[in-house]
Amino acid sequence: MNPYGNPQAYRDSAVLTASPEQLVVMLYDGAVRFLRQGEVAMGEGAVLHAGAKLTRAEAIIDELLATLNMDTGEIAERLQAIYVFCKRTLIEARIQRSAEKIGQVAALLTSLREAWAKLAEQAAARPPAPASA
Repeated sequence: MNPYGNPQAYRDSAVLTASPEQLVVMLYDGAVRFLRQGEVAMGEGAVLHAGAKLTRAEAIIDELLATLNMDTGEIAERLQAIYVFCKRTLIEARIQRSAEKIGQVAALLTSLREAWAKLAEQAAARPPAPASA
């Protein structure tokens, strides 16, 4: 069997071995990818195709919302507000058939993705905590 011939196996392996920070980055990558595809489709007037892509992006935003640890305080509250804003903006984008609004959400999530990628790099660079007895 060709180990390079199964992209799904590669993705599964990447998810199973990823740190929590890397998993968040992967979620952002997926959301932004679907948003960009939806933005292009909406711009071309392919409303149904755009809607399908937005639905997938919204599902990822829902997952990001669901995994917030609200006990961590202000950061979680701010992220929650951003995700809710993104969802509202995507609803408006659907109603108004606005590729521009989709692009705004994609840009916002891209900024968050970059911040999480830096966190993931920093976490990977830290030495592992010593095992407790």
